[in-house]
Amino acid sequence: MNILVTGASKGIGKIIAKELQSLGNVFVTARNEDALLDFGTENYFVCDLAKEEDLIRLGDFIGEKKIDVLVNNAGEYVYQAVEQTQLDTLEHMLCVNLRAPIYLAKRACLNMKKNGFGRIINIGSISGVMGEANASIYSATKAGLIGFSKAAGLELAEYGITVNTINPGWVDTELGQKSIEESEFTKDEILECIPQRRFVAPVEVAGLVKYLIADEAKGITGQSINLCAGLSVGI
Repeated sequence: MNILVTGASKGIGKIIAKELQSLGNVFVTARNEDALLDFGTENYFVCDLAKEEDLIRLGDFIGEKKIDVLVNNAGEYVYQAVEQTQLDTLEHMLCVNLRAPIYLAKRACLNMKKNGFGRIINIGSISGVMGEANASIYSATKAGLIGFSKAAGLELAEYGITVNTINPGWVDTELGQKSIEESEFTKDEILECIPQRRFVAPVEVAGLVKYLIADEAKGITGQSINLCAGLSVGI
């Protein structure tokens, strides 16, 4: 099995890539080459998903490596009010969080169709399910992944390909910490809003990815799965 994980230089992506090494050949991509060296020089591809030429080259890489499992993990977060939205920020977020996953899925499904097997797993966010004040662009792009997974899951189902989105809540990563720092709320105030009173561990997300790849999960497609310590359930 050949697996590609985007945004694998740190956080959730790195943990996912490490956890999936027991399943087959894991290839990783990110902008920071030094952070990818742990995976071996033959197994990484340096790429800025916001740049069209890099995205196309990564698509070629997917074809060359005959990727069976694509984990679209890379994403960026911006905390700002709607009226502060700048066109360049909007374009960048759309490119990284939505255009890139859709394009890479397009490239990957060509080989998957030939083999009659494939897994496309998009790492969304609970913000794409519930909405997050002062993170409208981020919420919109993550909501877009949910819609894409539903449509692509339906389209590719007959070929043995599943497409799903995992929506983590607050996760104990550098990005999670950055989000707290940019937020108007303290960590304790955020924890008070989470029913389980804890952040999700990255390994929990990796475990769900691993399950969705397994044959036991072949009937799950087009789904939006919340992994948020109860945050989406309500108060």
